[in-house]
Amino acid sequence: MSKVIRIGTRDSELALWQATTVKEQLEALGHETTLVPVKSTGDLVLDKPLYELGITGIFTKTLDVAMLKGEIDIAVHSMKDVPTALPKGIVQAAVLERGNHFDILAFKNNEEFLAQKDAVIATGSLRRKAQWLNRYPTHTVVDLRGNVNSRLEKLNTNDWNGAIFAAAGLQRIGLQPEHTIGLTWMVPAPAQGAIMVVAKEEDEFVREACAELNHGATAICVQLEREFLRILEGGCTAPIGAHAFIDKNDQVTLKGVLLSYDGKRKLEAEYSAPLGLHKNLGRDCANSILARGGKLLVNQTHGGTLKTHIFSTKNLSQNQLQLFKQGVTVKSEDFIKISPNRLPKTLLTQELENVIITSKNGVESLATQAPDTLKFKNIYCVGRKTKRLIEKRIGPVKHQAIDAKELAKYLVEYMEGLEVTYFCSNLSMDDLPNILEENNITVHKVETYTTKHAPSEVDKEIEGILFFSPSGVESYLLKNRPDKTAYCIGETTAEEARKHFRNVKVAKIPVVESVIELVNGDY
Repeated sequence: MSKVIRIGTRDSELALWQATTVKEQLEALGHETTLVPVKSTGDLVLDKPLYELGITGIFTKTLDVAMLKGEIDIAVHSMKDVPTALPKGIVQAAVLERGNHFDILAFKNNEEFLAQKDAVIATGSLRRKAQWLNRYPTHTVVDLRGNVNSRLEKLNTNDWNGAIFAAAGLQRIGLQPEHTIGLTWMVPAPAQGAIMVVAKEEDEFVREACAELNHGATAICVQLEREFLRILEGGCTAPIGAHAFIDKNDQVTLKGVLLSYDGKRKLEAEYSAPLGLHKNLGRDCANSILARGGKLLVNQTHGGTLKTHIFSTKNLSQNQLQLFKQGVTVKSEDFIKISPNRLPKTLLTQELENVIITSKNGVESLATQAPDTLKFKNIYCVGRKTKRLIEKRIGPVKHQAIDAKELAKYLVEYMEGLEVTYFCSNLSMDDLPNILEENNITVHKVETYTTKHAPSEVDKEIEGILFFSPSGVESYLLKNRPDKTAYCIGETTAEEARKHFRNVKVAKIPVVESVIELVNGDY
């Protein structure tokens, strides 16, 4: 029995172009059709990034409801917007032949900003943002929402260098910005450039009609990409890219990528297999990434679905993140920014009898500016890692203490002479110099590097904060409340934390790994 097939679609220009394409192809096969435009939540809420809306399938949910209520027979979607798990009762009816799968950069005047330290790029996609920052870490990425036309208009009216778009979207509605660059290095979203048709599982007539539109090669490739996405548990809340293709020799290749929000961490995998033996490529790529730290990375980016227990005020390495107990989810961010100060050459070349260095940042600043001219007779330091770095970059250490107070007590007792040069930060604590000066030792403070607070707001649900310096505690308190457990790397940091936090714990050894042991002991 023939019937008019009601085609549900979003009402943006691009969505209507895609739905009209499906309509024309179905009518060419002899079917009667009509378009039913509706507006989705993703089109209505434009003042927040997609990942903050916390809705799976934000551009498809309204159409899913309309279909299950019997108001439409099929829905047409940009396939990259469709969740990997379709609602019960709705099935994939067809995938049209894929268009251009690349992302492109539209820019205003010239490309010079690509070689410059500072530039502003606009995109509403976490995947695009993370990959851009991975390639251009000093650039700034701002949020950009709306349909294709409004996003292009915003590029022209804002002080941005460029904005990132899906090439297929621009091409389909005939928009050709004057200046563009194909981002062939950027891994696209799974199924980018493909159009998907869904129907009710029980509607055999409509499913059979749509099956004639299906493009086999595209269906194979996007299935692999979406399987990769499904296993990594991604969606709008994780920076995940995937692209599969079939070459002229019927070899199927899939490349997948997972990144941290800030683009600093990136995991890639690429696998190939002959057509017919390709079905496990999505699983193999995903498992390869998960085995190399991907699970932790997914947990960090899954703030909307997984509870985060711990926040570190210092960026942690993948190896350090692996040390947390299974089930403990962690976010990390540098709350302190360090920049070395230029020191006078006379200071860096003169002989100094007694020198104090209390941090690795001080070592790096000194060693970078004067790797061969430093003439320090007696070097005193705080911490084993600082000692190792000093002996690697500068010279032998006479004595190393566990914290600044312990070092001060030692110097009062055993140091030769009554003068010491203290290489420190602009925000260093006064305990050490105060103790020395109270005991008639003259302290020459040299601000070797500048420490700047760079805090952000921490989620209320987080239970514990990792601190690695008193400055980190100060920075945290600029935007957050002291209502969590403070895990501190050493007694000096803990002393500052106790002024504000009720529950303060101190690592047995002043190293990151020992702080992580503290956390694991509580979980």
